[in-house]
Amino acid sequence: MTGTIQAHTFRPRDLVGGHIVIDLLNTVTARDAEPIDWLDGYPRLLEWAALTGQFDVTTLTDLRRLAETEPVRAALALDRTRELREALHDLITVLIHQGAPVPAEAVDQVEDHWKHAVASARLTVRGKTPQLWVSVETSGLEYLNHELALQAFDLLRSLPLERTRVCPGLRCGWVFIDGSRGGHRRWCDMATCGNLAKGRTHYQRKRQTASQQGHHQPPDDQ
Repeated sequence: MTGTIQAHTFRPRDLVGGHIVIDLLNTVTARDAEPIDWLDGYPRLLEWAALTGQFDVTTLTDLRRLAETEPVRAALALDRTRELREALHDLITVLIHQGAPVPAEAVDQVEDHWKHAVASARLTVRGKTPQLWVSVETSGLEYLNHELALQAFDLLRSLPLERTRVCPGLRCGWVFIDGSRGGHRRWCDMATCGNLAKGRTHYQRKRQTASQQGHHQPPDDQ
């Protein structure tokens, strides 16, 4: 991704992807224009992770303390997460547009991240379900990257392509999984991109109507 890095305070409205991995892709906004990366540091990644509600608070606290003592490794871990995010974005957006050639480089990068995650993981059985489990103890500052890589692999195997879309909103380009009953959701969020688009359409119609009325206005009496 070529773009700028900009500080951003994450809010619940930023989580519209329908899956944590999709929400990771959306930590870059305006992909259809001049991309802006909201992950301006490892603490911001932790802020985003906390907002998702899918990570243990104690784990995130441990990562924050570890990052304070090892800032260089924290920066490298953030770079790895960015790399995973961009590879997944390239791969998923191509899969959505079925028929386009799959980017080999993105596949290789996702595979590399998944292999590193598996190498740090332990096989556990919860109930009757075996699963790979990572922790700060096994992964260190790359814990979030490893967990996201494992979840990404599971998502890619079950991604509902017919319901996975890219928002056409101006300066957006977010990806989302349409979980609506009818499956006709067009915008990442109707309250933002949807309303902005409706507003632009309404304004353009008003201008067009005003222009037509002015064009057909009879000449003034002489």
